[in-house]
Amino acid sequence: MKVFQYILPVLLTSLALPALAGEKIDKVLPASGDSNISIESPNGDVSITGWDKDQVSVKGELDDNAEGFIFEQKGSLIEIKVMMPHNSNNRWNEQGSDLTIFVPKNARVSFGGVSSDVTLVDLTRNVDVKTVSGDLSGENLSNHVELLTVSGHIKVKGLSGKVQLSTVSGDIRDKASSGRLQLKAVSGDIKSQSEASEVQVTSVSGEIELNLAQVDELAISTVSGDVEGQLNLNDSGLVKLSSVSGDMALKFQPDVQASFRLKANAGGDLVNKLTSDKAVEAKYGPSSKLEFVTGNGNGSVRGNTVSGNIRVASR
Repeated sequence: MKVFQYILPVLLTSLALPALAGEKIDKVLPASGDSNISIESPNGDVSITGWDKDQVSVKGELDDNAEGFIFEQKGSLIEIKVMMPHNSNNRWNEQGSDLTIFVPKNARVSFGGVSSDVTLVDLTRNVDVKTVSGDLSGENLSNHVELLTVSGHIKVKGLSGKVQLSTVSGDIRDKASSGRLQLKAVSGDIKSQSEASEVQVTSVSGEIELNLAQVDELAISTVSGDVEGQLNLNDSGLVKLSSVSGDMALKFQPDVQASFRLKANAGGDLVNKLTSDKAVEAKYGPSSKLEFVTGNGNGSVRGNTVSGNIRVASR
C-alpha cells in the first residue's frame, strides 16, 4: 500500500508517452505562478495563453510523424515536448502539430521550435520564444519578453516591460508597447507604434517606421535602409542616429527642446525644418555639420551619416 502511495503521484505528474500518428492530446497538470513552463514543438501551430487557473492544459493533435509526447512535472518545471525523428525534416508533415496550451498567466514560459508558428496571449512574467522559420504573434505580454525568429515575421500588441524582438529576414510589427523596447532586423522591415520610454532599433537593409509617444532615450542604427519617424522627446531626452547610405527623417513635437548636432560625410545632406539654421560645409572634403538649439536645449539629438541624408522637422 505504501509503495502504491509513492508511485501514484509520479504517474500523475509524468506523462512521457509514445505517440501515434496524428494522436489527439488532452492533458492537464497542476501548476502555480512560480512554475517554469518549457515547450518544444518543432513544427506546426502552437497557441500559448495565460489564465487564472493553477493548471497547465494541453490540447490538440500531434504531427503524423511524431515519435512521442512528453508532458511531465519536475518540481517547479513543467516540460511539454513533441518528439520528432532526428535528421528527417523533409519527412515532417507540412501541417505539423497543432497545440493549444493554457498556463498560469504569471508563470515563466520558454519555447523552442523550427518551423513553428506561435501565438502568445496574456502572459505577465518572463516569456522567451525562439524559432527558425515560424511567425510569432503576441498580445498583452509583460515583464521580460524576448521573441526571436530567423526568417519569420513578428507581430505584437500591448507588450510592456523589457521587450526584445528580433528577426533576420522577417518583418516586425509592434503596436502599443511600453517600457524598454529593442527591435532588431537585418533585411526585414520594422514598424512600431510605441509608448516605450527607451527604444533601440537596429536594421541593415530594411525600412524603419516609428511613431513614439514619449522618448527618454532613442537609438537608431541602419546601414542602407531608410528611416521615417515621429516622436515626442521628453525633457532631457537623448536621441542617437547612425546610418551609412540610408536616409533618416524624424519629426518632433512642435515645442521640442533640445540641442541638435548632426554630421554628414561622403556627400550626405543635412536638412533642418525646425529652425532657420543651415548646415555648414567643411572646408576640405565632402562633409558637413548642422548644429542648433530649440527651446531650453535640455534634450540632445546626435546624428551621423556617411552618404545618406538626415532630415529633422516638426510634426
